[in-house]
Amino acid sequence: MTGTDTTRTGDPERHTLDKAAAENFPVAPFFLPRAWRTDLMAVYGFARLVDDIGDGDLAPGGADARLLGVSPDRAHDRLHLLDAFEADLNRVFDGSDGGPRHPLLRRLRPTVRRTGLTPEPFLGLIAANRQDQLVKRYETYDDLLAYCELSANPVGRLVLAVTGTSTPERIRRSDAVCTALQIVEHLQDVAEDLGRDRIYLPAEDMKRFHVQETDLAAKTTGASARALVAYEAQRARDLLNEGAPLVGSVHGRLRLLLAGFVAGGRAAIAAIAAAEYDVLPGPPKPGKLRLLREVGVTLREEG
Repeated sequence: MTGTDTTRTGDPERHTLDKAAAENFPVAPFFLPRAWRTDLMAVYGFARLVDDIGDGDLAPGGADARLLGVSPDRAHDRLHLLDAFEADLNRVFDGSDGGPRHPLLRRLRPTVRRTGLTPEPFLGLIAANRQDQLVKRYETYDDLLAYCELSANPVGRLVLAVTGTSTPERIRRSDAVCTALQIVEHLQDVAEDLGRDRIYLPAEDMKRFHVQETDLAAKTTGASARALVAYEAQRARDLLNEGAPLVGSVHGRLRLLLAGFVAGGRAAIAAIAAAEYDVLPGPPKPGKLRLLREVGVTLREEG
């Protein structure tokens, strides 16, 4: 067992926070002020845990369910867990003396008090995961964008709020970046999502490229499915380009952080392209050198 093996330690908080290193973008890098890092990790912990509840990826042993007051016989009921999680989120905001039950929400409470965050972005993330339990396919690209409005865009809005830099224009640019990052993640995880009976490729686009659901269950990506992935990757690239001026609208270390978000998406798209859009064997991931190169390009372009 290594020092970061949380499956055996039974520490649900550490289990969740350790996933930050696997994201396509920097979550709370070392160069940020300590207060920002603390607050961003608190926000990340919430976002990661609600996704884990929605995906059934909680730490083994049922510790998260117990912390949320869910009985063992309901511990695998994701909608019930999400309801309990929302009730615990309410304890973050309602000022009750007892406070939230889950340690990740206890970690969030000082951030909310310090930065004045509102419940809406957090409720959006919970709503997205409820939708995942009920909606398995998306007919149109607009339908997918509406899902990303709940599942991805709140994260960028929370980053702006934590750093005190929210403006309507920055929120618009941030939404474009976050939606792009969500689409890229969907492209990386086509096979994994299908294993959960979810497809985030719009059905109208699958029809256009003559891709059947059975094509997505293959071990390698056929020519038609590769063309579809390339098409969706270009959409994500265009969204990143639309949102990239967000980087030049801020200064200092925040500028570097936001460049990391944009660069993470661009590097992931480059990795998908380098794999010739063959995403079914496993998610194409960029190396650190490629990520750093993209950070430099983004900073030069948006300087």
